[in-house]
Amino acid sequence: MRIAVAFDHAGVPLRDAILAAVTAAGHEADELGTWDDYPVAALAAASAILDRTHERAIVVCGSGAGIAVAATKVRGIRAACCHDTYSAAQCVQHDDVNVLCLGARVIGPALADALVTAFAGATFSGEERHVRRLAQVAAIESSPPPAPTTPGAPS
Repeated sequence: MRIAVAFDHAGVPLRDAILAAVTAAGHEADELGTWDDYPVAALAAASAILDRTHERAIVVCGSGAGIAVAATKVRGIRAACCHDTYSAAQCVQHDDVNVLCLGARVIGPALADALVTAFAGATFSGEERHVRRLAQVAAIESSPPPAPTTPGAPS
């Protein structure tokens, strides 16, 4: 799998660890660059996915939060800020997340390696409930958003 990797200025300390982890997991890491501002890094990674040159992306800023906010603004991008291995795998399995967002001021190189391995090794389950929920997410992306359903409906 080809994985695009982009950083803002605060994400640079994890650069080498992220690139090495992608390669060690058996995937191709394409570094897109480092920008002063996280929205530009997020857009570069999102574009690589939408252009279909890459299947997934990993983006890194200081906390992971800002770059996640920016990435999720791009239609068709499902980004998650993860700082534990369960979430890094589960977000792909259940939510078909295509962009992993990390915070270089929150995690170190060893945890970054574990998160990249979990994210890159996970596959979308394709279960009906997950497909249904992703369709609901896609509907939210369109304008105007759909009316909410009744709380407590079966999952």
